[in-house]
Formats: sequence, C-alpha cells, structure tokens
Amino acid sequence: MLPAIIRRPRTPHPVQVGRSGRLTAILGLALAVQLTAGCGSGGAASSAPSPSSPAPTSAATTSHSATTGQPVPDPSQAGQAQPSLGSKVGAKSSAGGRITVGDLSLVARVNGSAIKVYPSAGATTPRWTLGNPLPSGSPLLFLVLDRSGDWLHVLVPVRPNESQGWVHAADVTLFQHDYRIVVSVGRHTLTLYQAGHAVMQVPVGLGTGSTPTPGGVFYTKELLKPPNPAGAYGPYAYGLSGYSDVLENFGGGDGEIGIHGTNDPAGVGHDVSHGCIRLTNENITKLAGMLPLGVPVQIVA
Repeated sequence: MLPAIIRRPRTPHPVQVGRSGRLTAILGLALAVQLTAGCGSGGAASSAPSPSSPAPTSAATTSHSATTGQPVPDPSQAGQAQPSLGSKVGAKSSAGGRITVGDLSLVARVNGSAIKVYPSAGATTPRWTLGNPLPSGSPLLFLVLDRSGDWLHVLVPVRPNESQGWVHAADVTLFQHDYRIVVSVGRHTLTLYQAGHAVMQVPVGLGTGSTPTPGGVFYTKELLKPPNPAGAYGPYAYGLSGYSDVLENFGGGDGEIGIHGTNDPAGVGHDVSHGCIRLTNENITKLAGMLPLGVPVQIVA
C-alpha cells in the first residue's frame, strides 16, 4: 500500500535520476511529497521512511511526450481524424462492465484545474469532480475505454475499483502508447508487453492472505521518487488507480496500491505486502526508464 501524500510547496527544479541519467525528473508543479508509512509486511516499521526524511518528488520520463505517450491529433481541428477506438483500444468495457485489455491504449490528460465525471454520456449531473493535478504534482489521467461523439468513457481512479465514468473530450488531451502490464498472482510474475510482445518478465512480491493484492484492471497514474532509494519503496514507486479490497486506509492514506521497489529483495516472489506489487530495485528502475504513465495493469489469478 502507498501511504499518504503530503503537499509541500518547493521551488521547481530538474533532477537527474535513473541509470546514466537516462531519466529526468521535472517538478513541473512545484509539489514535493513525503511518505509517512511503509507498504511492506506488517510491523516492519524500521524499514519505513522516517517522517523527517527528505520528501520524495514526482518523476517523469522524458522519452514520452508529457509522460503519457505519443500525442493523438485533436479531432476538433479541421482536417484531422478522430482517434480510432475500435478493436485496437487497449482497454474496453463490455455491456456488462467487464474491462478487457489489448495492445494499444489511449490516455486522457486533464487540461484544466478540475474535471467533472458523469455517470453516462449526455448526463448533466456529474458523479465526481476531480482536481488536477494530483497531490504529487502528476497530471490527472484517465484510461480511455470508448468514445461516443464528444464524450469519452474512462476508467476513474476512485473507489470502488474499476469505477467508470464519462468526460467531455474537450476537457482532455489524448495520448496513445502500446504498453501493458499483466501481473499473475499465482505465478508471482509481472510481464510487460509492448505492441503485443512480451519484452520483460520478472518476479514480484504480492499481498498476504489477509491483505491480498486486488484483481482487476488498473493503470499507472503517477510515478514517485522516494527520498531514500535504499528504503522500503526503493528508487521508484508507481501509484495505481486501484485500492485495497480490505484496507480502507493505510498510513494516513486511502489504501491505494502501487508498484515499487523494496529494501527486502528476498521477499520478491512471495506474499509479503499489504497489497502492493514489489519488484527488485533493478527491475523497478528499468520500468521507470521505459514506460509512460497511463499503462494498463491487469492483475489476474
């Protein structure tokens, strides 16, 4: 589980991180964050970052436009076609609400300081109003499931897991990428696909029997750089759009699950966490150097 995020203003500055400086973190919205509790196995207080530790910062890859992939042309501009959301869409919702994952994903980045999310296309009363950016400084993103005229059907990063809603297409900018992640609970593996091909498979630590890693389809909504790369979260932590099924809150936060490194590599491959997905520090660094945000994460049995 990822703990609470505390907002503290800080002067924006670029920070070189990752292997050989391949990754550049830019604090575009001048927000620092502080981790207040661990996401490991119960009682491991000594491995959690101290509240007095330096605050972690948002991390954003520069290999992808705006950290969310390659821009999709704005369909409102003359002479440009609407993005196709047919069989190529990386995540789709059936009539029964089940989400399926494919090889190409569309990601919607919110343009303004807030966005209204509606229960259906054409509705006039919003179900949620969400602020932008996130407390970490990352832009608010949605994984797009479908389109109906000027409306986008999106996966919403709120409880309950796999919540869905509709937003005005004019309120977001669309991006596309061809990555997806599948986490197998039974095999304790994370497999990264690009354009339908498996390009990386690594062992992972998962939730225990009393605090299991929830199944379903989620997406990476933010990338954090903890203050101590040798600490409980390793050098990077992805916040996901999903939440624990059994913990309503954790460490002052709301039970959000994540993918992160660890200072206990022996736990990778076992059931050791409160629901988060643990990788070795080497492997989470590889992911952070490769992926945009808005990558579907399908957690299967």
